Amino acid sequence: MELGDPNDLELVADVLSSDAVKIRPGNKVIINHWGGEYSLQRVIRLVEPSAFTKISALGVEEHRVNVIIDFVDSPENRTALGDGYRVEAHIVIWEREDVLKVPVSALFRNGPDWATFLVVEGQAKLKPVKIGQWGGLEAEVLDGLNLNDQVIVHPSDKIKDGVAVTPRKGST
Repeated sequence: MELGDPNDLELVADVLSSDAVKIRPGNKVIINHWGGEYSLQRVIRLVEPSAFTKISALGVEEHRVNVIIDFVDSPENRTALGDGYRVEAHIVIWEREDVLKVPVSALFRNGPDWATFLVVEGQAKLKPVKIGQWGGLEAEVLDGLNLNDQVIVHPSDKIKDGVAVTPRKGST
């Protein structure tokens, strides 16, 4: 017989080894899509010291690392959650208030540096930018942009410095 306490659940998430090196014990974790109406709060307890090989759904061999995550919120907030359930975990590796961000889709390489196109008086203006932290959809801007600058997302190869542009409705 195996005994367990359903109020003492832990989450084991396997992450790519290239992502695991950025994760530290104590990092905050937000759990979504677990079946409840709200997010659950958790914290990283352990990043296991060794990786294993796993074949992805696309048949790609990946090196993954188990990350052990503990709950922060009370068991009463997650009574419907049980052993082996599917959840979506978002591990916070960096956060800061009042950060200027830009959509990653507005960034491109201009030589060795990053750049974007601004809309200035109806024209595209090439603007070098210095990028800090990088996420899946947004990047931190350290230098080169101001709060109300309007950038061009997904610029095509037709966009060049000085080309006339017209913002789409609802894009400002």
